[in-house]
Amino acid sequence: MASRLNPYLGFNGDARQAMEFYRDVFGGNLTTNTFGEFGAAADSGEADKIMHSMLETPSGFTLMASDTPAGMPYSTGGNITVSVSGDDADEIRGYWEKLSKGGTVTMPFEKQMWGDEFGMCVDQFAIAWMIDAVAQQ
Repeated sequence: MASRLNPYLGFNGDARQAMEFYRDVFGGNLTTNTFGEFGAAADSGEADKIMHSMLETPSGFTLMASDTPAGMPYSTGGNITVSVSGDDADEIRGYWEKLSKGGTVTMPFEKQMWGDEFGMCVDQFAIAWMIDAVAQQ
């Protein structure tokens, strides 16, 4: 397998819901493993939390995530933004509509000075997104 760079998102107990949401946005195959499945739950309340999940989409995206286990610090922050770009404007616009619904639009999805349709939002799970429909030349 060739090397790949994959975003890996951390959540505080809602990784399953977030990854199911992203599957609804992007399509594809979602696999999940819980702390309980691997005998890694620090307590019974952690058994159903996600130790590892991976979404592989028809467009070739791979997105991974997990819940933060007990004893590890969790904090939301602005230190990562996931960027999605492509030249199928309808597909990209569909991602935007789903990701921004229930979230916060930080830059409206609209035609930009460089010619692309572009927008930024923070989704309902506090993940920042940059969505870019690349202009056809």
